[in-house]
Amino acid sequence: MPELFEGLEELGFDNLKDIQIYHNGNEHDKKIQNLKEESQIDMLYDKTYICPVCDNQFKARTVKIGKARLIKVDTDFMPLYDKINPLFYDVIICPKCGYGAMISYFDKIKQAQKKLILDNITSKFKYKQYPDIYDLENAIERYKYALLNSIVKESKNSEKAYNCLKLSWMYRLKKDEINERKFLEQAYIGFKQAFETEPFPICNMDQHTLMYLIGECARRLGYESEALLWYGKVIVSRNAKPRIIELARDQKDFLRGKIQPDAN
Repeated sequence: MPELFEGLEELGFDNLKDIQIYHNGNEHDKKIQNLKEESQIDMLYDKTYICPVCDNQFKARTVKIGKARLIKVDTDFMPLYDKINPLFYDVIICPKCGYGAMISYFDKIKQAQKKLILDNITSKFKYKQYPDIYDLENAIERYKYALLNSIVKESKNSEKAYNCLKLSWMYRLKKDEINERKFLEQAYIGFKQAFETEPFPICNMDQHTLMYLIGECARRLGYESEALLWYGKVIVSRNAKPRIIELARDQKDFLRGKIQPDAN
C-alpha cells in the first residue's frame, strides 16, 4: 500500500507509513477490554481468610461492597449485574491445602469433614494462580472445584444443590444450554431431597421459597406437571410471603398459557 501521508516531509512529518486512518477492530476491542478490566480492578480487593482445615492465612479476591450493580433477578433467583459479577468470586480456595467452598459454606466444616478434605483433596491438590480478574471460565472451574469438595466432605444435599444451581447460572451466561440443563437437573434433584430431609431455613430460604424454586427448576427442565404441583402448594399456603405467592402465580399462569395452546 502506498504511503498515505507522502508529501508532508517538508512540513516536518516524515516516517508516517505506520499511521492508520481507522482503528483496527481487534486493537480497538482490546483497548475497550483493557479499560473494562481497569474499571473492574477498582471494584475488587484482597480479603483475608483463615482456612478452617489447615489454619493457613491467605487472601482472596472479593468484590467491594456497593460496587456490583444489580440489574434484575431471573425467575430462578439468578442475579444479573452490571460491570462486575460477584458470582465469579463466590468460591474461596485455600492455596495451601486446596480446600474450596462457596463463601457462605467456607467456614461451616466439621472435624470429620476436615479429615476427608486432607485425605482426598490435599493429597492431590496443585496450586493454580488465577488472574487478577476472574472471567466466566474461571468461575465455572472454581464452582466445579467447590462442588467436588462438597462431595468429598459429604456435605448436605442443599449445599451441593445450590452449587449446581450456580453452575447452571454460569452456563446460562455462557449460552451453553446442554450444561445449563445438566447442572439444573442436579440442583432440582438435590433441592427435592433437601426439602424432605433437612431443617429450614435451607440456603437462606424458607419452606415456601424453596418450594417455588423447585417448581421453577421443574418448569425450566420441562417437567410441567411437577412445576404446577409445586407452584400450587405455594399459592394455597397461608404462611407464604406475598412476593413468593405472586411469583408462583405468575409462573403457573405462564406455564398454563404455554400448555393449553399446545393441547389444542
